[in-house]
Amino acid sequence: MPRFAGITTFARLPMREQVDAWDIGVVGIPFDAGTSYRPGARFGPAAVRQGSRLLRPYHPELDVSPFSAVQVVDAGDIACTPFDIETAVAQIEAAADALLDAGSHLVAIGGDHTVALPLLRATARRHGPVALVHFDAHLDTWDTYFDARYTHGTPFRRAWEEGLLLPDRAAHVGTRGPLYSAADLEDDDRMRFWRVSSADVGERGVADVVASLRHRIGSAPVYVSVDIDVLDPAHAPGTGTPEAGGLTSRELLGLLRGLDGLDVVGADVVEVSPSYDHAELTAIAASHVAYDLVSLLARRLMADPAS
Repeated sequence: MPRFAGITTFARLPMREQVDAWDIGVVGIPFDAGTSYRPGARFGPAAVRQGSRLLRPYHPELDVSPFSAVQVVDAGDIACTPFDIETAVAQIEAAADALLDAGSHLVAIGGDHTVALPLLRATARRHGPVALVHFDAHLDTWDTYFDARYTHGTPFRRAWEEGLLLPDRAAHVGTRGPLYSAADLEDDDRMRFWRVSSADVGERGVADVVASLRHRIGSAPVYVSVDIDVLDPAHAPGTGTPEAGGLTSRELLGLLRGLDGLDVVGADVVEVSPSYDHAELTAIAASHVAYDLVSLLARRLMADPAS
């Protein structure tokens, strides 16, 4: 089948209904009621699947063929209401629980960043509190937005409050841009997040930042959350809250590959808003991010099948 033809699943993988058992599921979460600026990330899963058509089965940098090393499937989309955020969060959490019961690990495609909270709840239910590597232009540790506690700017504040994150094992990577006040940083410090800005990555280099991340995480189970707006708008224009001065796609992929060998237990890539995209730039970048996350999980499962 030519790559441009056929039903669009992620990387042309089988649907989970087509296999007896699976190890890694790529699942869409078409939800964007938590956005504060540009809407449209509900169409992100479909766009990323379309952008993944050209992915090939061998990852040379990680030396793995993830789709033959373990069983990877497209787990479809999680159905959730677009009209009530808290109801949707509960629906996503329940669906993630059911998928994790049926398989092993999830790589989720959002949707806005609100979806990270229910995914972290389901993940922590199996692994206990986790380390977090959060790639984003923004902190996402705000308390409320227009008095709403559950938005795409608050998931990691709620996760910290709920005890889902290990103390001193959480990091923001790629942050930049204006804040509401200095109190934003003070709150983030109080939650014991470590921050490395996009400028820091440029000045220190990928290898040095990776070494710091690996030291901070250690042997802890780690969840990786990637907001595509961590990339500069030149590399990812199709997103809801773009900020100038971001990472290049090469830097982001290098940082992700530097996590190889860590105890990665789950991941997401979010905030692809295709109506603002050009020539599928953002969708293609996000599909490669998801492919690298799948490959990291596949290598981990190969090293420890019992995990």
